[in-house]
Amino acid sequence: MTAYEPLSARLNAAFDGCYEAHRASALSGVPQSTVYLWARNGLVTPSVSPTRVKLWSYADLMALRIVYWLRHPKFEIEGSVPASPMPRVHETLAELEQLGLDIWDDSDGRLTSPLRVDASGKIWVDVDGIPHRAGQAAMPESLDLLGPFDVADRRGPDLIRPRPNLRIVPGRVSGEPHLAGSRITTLSAAAVYESLGDYKAIANLYPGFDAEAFRDAVEFESSLAA
Repeated sequence: MTAYEPLSARLNAAFDGCYEAHRASALSGVPQSTVYLWARNGLVTPSVSPTRVKLWSYADLMALRIVYWLRHPKFEIEGSVPASPMPRVHETLAELEQLGLDIWDDSDGRLTSPLRVDASGKIWVDVDGIPHRAGQAAMPESLDLLGPFDVADRRGPDLIRPRPNLRIVPGRVSGEPHLAGSRITTLSAAAVYESLGDYKAIANLYPGFDAEAFRDAVEFESSLAA
């Protein structure tokens, strides 16, 4: 996927990102045992492959975060957890297309995601400070759906810009975190670092990228492993 592909292609790709359970857990911030449990009971079914080797999509990461956030500490509110949040994710991606918002495009200088989730599980699209949801005001308690995820004792990275030099774009390198402006995944960068042990040496192998970009990649992978 390139920066010149239409917005509709990027939104469709949100259901194509491909993550195994351990990766879906690390990126969403939801425990791996919980990711498997919700797959079995149908709460968040893996969109890419629901059987045998289960594979979750980028949109599934959003759904996992929604349900996990709603259950902590709002589990005592009856009906607060939807049977499945995926229809809401579908609706929101369609709304992004209608509004012409490409949240994975860096050209507008956007630093935060416009997607927020309120305590009832509704997803809001915040455009220039105005929440789009039938003209209503967003509820005070809300979650930045794609921003850094910190709930209870769980943490997950920003799902668009996990580090200054890193990006996550659905459809590009299967939705894997990568160096901005490239197809070099953070996993690949970490593997090369394990062999060379020197950021400058890695940068010499990839003209156009400085050592700091590879430092971001390696430290990011270390944080996910932790």
